Amino acid sequence: MKYDLTEGSITKKLLRFTLPLMVGNMLQQFYNIADTLIVGKFLGKNSLAAVGSSYTLMVFLTSIILGLCMGSSAFFSIQYGQKKIDDLKNSFFMSFVMIGVVAVVINILVYVFLDEIITLLRIPPEIYDIMRSYLFYVFMGIMATFLYNFFASLLRALGNSLVPLLFLFISTILNIVLDLIFILYFKWGVNGAAIATVIAQYVSGIGIMLYYLLCFPEFRVEKKHMFWNTSTIKGIGNLSFLTCAQQSVMNLGILAVQGLVNSFGTIVIAAFAIAVKIDSLAYMPVQDFGNAFSTFVAQNYGAKKYDRISKGMKISLISVFIFCAIISSIIILFAEPLMRIFIDASQTEIIAIGAKYLRIEASFYFGIGLLFLFYGYYRAINKAAISMVLTIISLGSRVILAYTLSAIPSIGITGIWISVPIGWLLADAIGIFYYFYYKKTYIKARNI
Repeated sequence: MKYDLTEGSITKKLLRFTLPLMVGNMLQQFYNIADTLIVGKFLGKNSLAAVGSSYTLMVFLTSIILGLCMGSSAFFSIQYGQKKIDDLKNSFFMSFVMIGVVAVVINILVYVFLDEIITLLRIPPEIYDIMRSYLFYVFMGIMATFLYNFFASLLRALGNSLVPLLFLFISTILNIVLDLIFILYFKWGVNGAAIATVIAQYVSGIGIMLYYLLCFPEFRVEKKHMFWNTSTIKGIGNLSFLTCAQQSVMNLGILAVQGLVNSFGTIVIAAFAIAVKIDSLAYMPVQDFGNAFSTFVAQNYGAKKYDRISKGMKISLISVFIFCAIISSIIILFAEPLMRIFIDASQTEIIAIGAKYLRIEASFYFGIGLLFLFYGYYRAINKAAISMVLTIISLGSRVILAYTLSAIPSIGITGIWISVPIGWLLADAIGIFYYFYYKKTYIKARNI
């Protein structure tokens, strides 16, 4: 199934394309959330802290691959909007080779420097060995992450967001079942959680690759498409590596904050591990809306339907505002019950710290919702460098403020929490400036 976003009702098509993305990304988050939930309930706070800290590291590493795939997807969408099918197949080939090589290099490096990475994260001695063991196994899934995200991005560029969702659903259920079997029956501890995750990742990665090869023969790469085109590689490289840099900077900043959080001890690490999962899951739909909006903009940009892009921005802003208002209210009202899903109710200090984090972040969810729209918009109009600028502003201010404010005794860890929304709002202000700048100079020049 292919889905053309250059024709028909903007609202209906955006929502129909976005909903599978939202559900799919939430399912993808359940890979680690399932580990966190089961580990937190059955293996204790030290194991929970180890898995939680590992999650931040894994997000950083996979964000490199994800960023490359997202950038390539934007390029694919532009070519699809232009109906340049042979050029599109050539782009598939070059992008697959480039990102595949990067994934292999990352996989080798993380094993070579495993101990140095853990030391850099300032992990407390009591969870060092647990985290190292977990990472040793979970790093085996990096190539599976590459396969899934590449072919999912490819299918989404063609307007198909449903099939990636179906493969994620299957692998997520498998992950949860294997978690329970390996942890409760085989007693493999956190290693069991890691092995379950890796198996599930390969099911989704290999499965979606086979689906593409079997069900999209008209887009299958042939020998005549396997060559290096300088102009195409430049276009893919520009979008892919800038988007990769954006994702990497964003998650490197988060990783730096994780190191700061780790310095406050195991209780704060455990609280942060749980709260970040809830937080990520809460605003994940607006991130997916931003990615869907990016595909919408890219296809219409390729088809030169600029007025449709402007209308899509207005509809997207309204949709994101409504969603953020609802989800913010839910998180603020139910912060403690949500924390208790992951940790025993007797752990009152962990629950209190996590609930305070959640209420601060949730009060400003529209800030990150707007930021995700800007990320998608600038990537789609081939201005990925602006997305990079916004990320540097958001994460740079967050890291600086987190380290500065948390060093003040009267503020402490609360300084880490409040630095996040400040970063979002600063980046939003710059994003709005650039949007109106391009609306006057770039878009108007094309008679929009």
